[in-house]
Amino acid sequence: MISGTREGPPARAGPRLIPFGGGKVGVGKTFVAANLATSLAKAGHRVVAVDGDLEGANLHTALGVARPRSSLAEYAAEREEDVRKLLEDTPFPNLRLIAATRPNLGNPQPSHMLRVRFVRALRTLDADFVFLDLGAGADSAVMDYFMVCDDGVVVIAPEPTSVENAYAFMRAAFYRRLKLAMLSADVRKVVALAMDERNERGIRTPLDLLREVRALDTEEAHRFVEVMRSFRPRIVVNDVRSAEDIRLGFAVRSVCRKYFAIDADYLGYVNHDAAVRASVRARRPLVDSDPRSDAAVYLARIARKLIAPRLDAGGEAGAPA
Repeated sequence: MISGTREGPPARAGPRLIPFGGGKVGVGKTFVAANLATSLAKAGHRVVAVDGDLEGANLHTALGVARPRSSLAEYAAEREEDVRKLLEDTPFPNLRLIAATRPNLGNPQPSHMLRVRFVRALRTLDADFVFLDLGAGADSAVMDYFMVCDDGVVVIAPEPTSVENAYAFMRAAFYRRLKLAMLSADVRKVVALAMDERNERGIRTPLDLLREVRALDTEEAHRFVEVMRSFRPRIVVNDVRSAEDIRLGFAVRSVCRKYFAIDADYLGYVNHDAAVRASVRARRPLVDSDPRSDAAVYLARIARKLIAPRLDAGGEAGAPA
């Protein structure tokens, strides 16, 4: 387990916001987020777990909260403006929940402005960490949350479709962040063009795009490089069964650097373990129901790395958990 000594987030005005995304349904994103949140709470950190998936909410179930009294859906429908009133206790001290049950299926997602306001409100909460368990895919609601938070975690399953979708997810997140950062209208148009992988100018990678931006505006090119350096998604490979699966995280990190110019971190992997299914069926985080199981030990190691100070962009991330 994690040491009870507070490693804590770096000094900041509010909690550290950590979104959990991934391009594909079923990779174990909610399982990983729930267990890492529980690990940190058990170590004495104040954690808020937020379910950002209004169309497939199940974070409350993973944390053992059978019938949440409040929901993000109330905020999305503008029936509740105070985010603090959405908070509720979980079975674990130091861990509170914002659930996402009972959405309006006709219009489940908050508007863009409400999403911006929601994230700002999360930064005012009395907590050390806020975890956002996002929906699958790369739609605008998911991307808005992933881009504006502090350290995005991408959960990958060791299968080709998951890996392909993870690359698409990270690429989409980077381009959307880049488009928002650019000041020149001409440069924003080129970025928008590059988001279509079959664009007529043959822009296939961020490095291709950087060359186009340099030709247009050297100042914007410098800003582009800064965005590139600051975008550092963190990778977790879930349900690992072989040494080849373990190496997948290194391979993804290498591809991100070589072809996308994205400096991703490999946080670690969670091995395949029968105890995982048992904990899911019991509606309890594995780190609580069976903390000595192999997968729980790996999750605790990932939690320690998640809150540890990050290396500079040029440094090596070291071996995964």
